[in-house]
Amino acid sequence: MNQSDKDRYARQIRLPAIGESGQQSILDATALIIGVGGLGSPAAMYLAAGGIGKLVLCDYDVVESSNLQRQIIHADDAVGDDKVESGKRTLTALNPDCQVETIGYQLEGSELVEAVRAADIVLDCSDNFPTRFEVNRACVDTATPLVSGAAIRLEGQIMNYQPAAGSACYQCLYPRAFGAEESCELEGVLGPVVGVIGTMQAVQTLLLLAGQGEEMVNRLLLFDALAMQWQGVTLPKNPNCPACGGDRQAR
Repeated sequence: MNQSDKDRYARQIRLPAIGESGQQSILDATALIIGVGGLGSPAAMYLAAGGIGKLVLCDYDVVESSNLQRQIIHADDAVGDDKVESGKRTLTALNPDCQVETIGYQLEGSELVEAVRAADIVLDCSDNFPTRFEVNRACVDTATPLVSGAAIRLEGQIMNYQPAAGSACYQCLYPRAFGAEESCELEGVLGPVVGVIGTMQAVQTLLLLAGQGEEMVNRLLLFDALAMQWQGVTLPKNPNCPACGGDRQAR
């Protein structure tokens, strides 16, 4: 860490939970972000601002005008552009020292596993169960920490998977997909709600990279914006989980 880094990240370094060693770990880290939408936008921006060394953005979609209400990484003049390229422009302007790589298509199968393996941590900012399940299983198979968020209407949730701590994974919470999945397009969403959850994903990511996170093991956080309340729920590891449980033949 050079003097410029020390000056730029001074407010984080002053935190006992981060310090110089934690900040150096953040500077040395690579994070893979799946989805550069409502959740991925604030998550990526706070990680870049916080000094993460490398961000890999993965999204196959283009920016639409209806995205701008909540996907704050994209500006009006980015409508029609690939989300990953729009996101890269914003992040590079925010912090030129953050290396940004883009994957403008959906990662699947062995390619997803290799991308997850190459990362120090993964943020699932996607919007559907099949992607969440596949990302979760790739993280289980490679023992890569995962921070997963979701939001719809006036509600959101966040949890993380910490393989080193033997924690519950995403499929311990949702063993299988629901029949009719809800979407923001159909149900609506308040823009700042996804901002809250995406920002919390960045908080957990930075703390995990700095060597913190004991308080977050086996915890599911639920956010109710209308009531302005957070609820913490204990989520024990499921021994029969199809992804991380002892019996994984169902995979």
